[in-house]
Amino acid sequence: MIILSLVALTACGSRQDTADRDTNLRQLRNASGAPEEFSIVPAKPLQAPESLTALPEPTPGGSNRTDQTPLKDAVAALGGAPSRLDAREGIGAGDQALVARASRFGRDQNIRVELAEADQAFRERRSFFNWRLIPEDTYNRIYRNQALDPYATLDAARRAGARTPSAPPEE
Repeated sequence: MIILSLVALTACGSRQDTADRDTNLRQLRNASGAPEEFSIVPAKPLQAPESLTALPEPTPGGSNRTDQTPLKDAVAALGGAPSRLDAREGIGAGDQALVARASRFGRDQNIRVELAEADQAFRERRSFFNWRLIPEDTYNRIYRNQALDPYATLDAARRAGARTPSAPPEE
């Protein structure tokens, strides 16, 4: 009787982790139904140009003068150069040596798609018979066995003679 009531109870519910499985692993949804105050961003004020002939050509999918640029605004407020955040073609000068070293045995241009497909298949295999009465973070539950213990890794590096920065004490 208890098993039958549990089956009936779970049949009435819905799984939130299957809706946006590959884009929202952390379940950052607003379940209350109220508007999310952090997703409402006011647009920059409209400005009339001196000459309407000086307007740039519209680019479909491109940026707009009134689009919000919070990262650039933060960099400018802290005294940096917001133009350094602009997308550039190719690999930046600071990263060329790193990319050359990492790709010395070749690299797959389609690696992100392959990893996304493999990750999706892994999460589907892990969640096949894995249901909970109490909601839990899907990401942490599925990848729990693959997480590194930072203190064990730190101790292993120290035993191997590597110089390591200080770390906070274990809780």
